[in-house]
Amino acid sequence: MPSLDDLKKRIKSVKSTQKITKAMKMVAAAKLKKAQDNAEKGRPYSEKLQNIILNLTKSLSEGSNAPKLLVGSGKDKVHLCVVITADRGLCGGFNSNICKLAKSHFKKILKGGKELKIITVGSKGHDQIKAEYGDYIIYKKSFKEKKQITFNEANEIGKKVMELYDQEQFDKCFIFYNNFKNVITQIPQAEQIIPTFIKQEDKNKEKALFYEFEPEEDEILEDLLPKNVSIQILKAFLENAASEQGSRMTAMDNATRNAGDLVDKLTINYNRSRQASITKELIEIISGAESL
Repeated sequence: MPSLDDLKKRIKSVKSTQKITKAMKMVAAAKLKKAQDNAEKGRPYSEKLQNIILNLTKSLSEGSNAPKLLVGSGKDKVHLCVVITADRGLCGGFNSNICKLAKSHFKKILKGGKELKIITVGSKGHDQIKAEYGDYIIYKKSFKEKKQITFNEANEIGKKVMELYDQEQFDKCFIFYNNFKNVITQIPQAEQIIPTFIKQEDKNKEKALFYEFEPEEDEILEDLLPKNVSIQILKAFLENAASEQGSRMTAMDNATRNAGDLVDKLTINYNRSRQASITKELIEIISGAESL
């Protein structure tokens, strides 16, 4: 059984940890508001860009030379997976949930007899994936030194993806990230960005709209589609930033509560041990007095 001194030190240590987790929760809550606003403001932009691409696609004349980024190369042999996670931990299951979905996708690719290539963005995702799929990682990137992810960082990853595509090193590209819903809920996503994938609901939204384009549609698409890759990666970064802070806030709140419960239990044990020690001393004094 631990001594009174050991229990006192343990209580002090847990209380110090509780102060840290409480402070981290407050910091995450402060950062969450801004990250959530950025994610919500970025959604309409990426969705509208997808809608414009859809209209350009519908306006392409029959037999026209549609860009490969839109229609694909006609092959489905090599898949590139871009796994976007955080560079910092202590955020619950945020990184693990993305990696879990990515690993499930990896298994399907390899089981189908296709070739797998992986790009990891974020040190935490890289650490989890390299143990099992390290041989498939062709490029890794960390933005740990950056306080805030901007379009420049997203464009850096987008250019790397486009460089590999121009070299015909893959046929399809997917990105993995967490879609922010609220503080409690962040949903892991696997989204195809090459060839450009248009959701069915986006098609329905744009049925009634008609645009006239100048210059020709295929010329616009040649310039717009590479930008769309970077924009979709930026959207993933923004969603991840909000999801990370929401997950960290929840995790630190749970840790603070657990630390409080542990302090209560340790305090009860300390009081019981102290009472037992006092009772033992009294018994020894009474026994000594009676023997005289």
